[in-house]
Amino acid sequence: MKVIRFSFIIPVYNRPDEIKELLESFLNFDDAIPFEIVIVEDGSTESSENVVKHYSDQLDISYYFKSNSGPGDSRNFGMKKAKGNYYIILDSDVIMPSNYLNEVNTFLRANYYDCFGGPDAAHDSFSNVQKAINFAMTSFITTGGIRGGEHQVEDFQPRSFNMGLSKNAFLASEGFGKIHPGEDPDLSLRLHKLGFKTTLIKDAFVYHKRRISWSKFYKQVNKFGMVRPILNQWHPNSKSVVYWFPSLFSLGFVFSLLLLLINIYIPFYLFGLYFVIAFLLALMTNKNIIIAVQSILAILIQFFGYGIGFLKSTFYVAILKRNPKDVFPKLFF
Repeated sequence: MKVIRFSFIIPVYNRPDEIKELLESFLNFDDAIPFEIVIVEDGSTESSENVVKHYSDQLDISYYFKSNSGPGDSRNFGMKKAKGNYYIILDSDVIMPSNYLNEVNTFLRANYYDCFGGPDAAHDSFSNVQKAINFAMTSFITTGGIRGGEHQVEDFQPRSFNMGLSKNAFLASEGFGKIHPGEDPDLSLRLHKLGFKTTLIKDAFVYHKRRISWSKFYKQVNKFGMVRPILNQWHPNSKSVVYWFPSLFSLGFVFSLLLLLINIYIPFYLFGLYFVIAFLLALMTNKNIIIAVQSILAILIQFFGYGIGFLKSTFYVAILKRNPKDVFPKLFF
């Protein structure tokens, strides 16, 4: 197998403090594998250029400024500028574990894939809300492991906060599309059609900070829900009943509350049992009762936000056959 030359591609928008924290974590890598970092400033008004300059004598970094065109287009821009033949795409709000690149390199040398994804985790320094949201987004009891809960998953759909892509796969697919969010599963599905294989590297995790509040979290998962029926329209083979679960859960929970008015308690008790199990899992994971309570709130926001967005988009896109770009223009760049 030819030598792999890694290029980290990081778009940033008004987040110089995040870039500083991320670049600092690169200095802690515990191996000697060479790599470059490509920072793409996506039309920011708060520049990261001075931060990048501060690390330019310690890391191999390139910095580019371009007009705002969204994260997907910025990643494509960065990959075109990169010198490596294997790109690792990160969000600016992540922190790198010291063994990350060694895990990736070891895996790819033994089992080469043109595209991989890695999980995310909560760092000890994260706030309680960030840890609660991380539990809701990564736990098997909420997402079924689709974000990296299994040891190895063939045809895994990587997320662009932690995603690897070969130069060959990038050139064949032309990279990310103009939708956001959803540009990462769209790329994965197009890669599958082109014959490229994707996988999960379980041990190549990042600490994903998620600069987020409860309201921002709802907005984020609501967009995730709206995007999925659009992706189902573009890629009919990707349809799955699993994507209906948050909507069905939300409707079922509301229905169970209504049944209490006529003294029917069993459905509500079943939901209560689910939340008790989720609470105990969150408590064991974080060893903090406050985070465990907040995890229940995060799960409710996640399911209702995604479920409502999914139903809304299904109605317009799948039933009324409306053009997604006309109905949801804010999802496209």
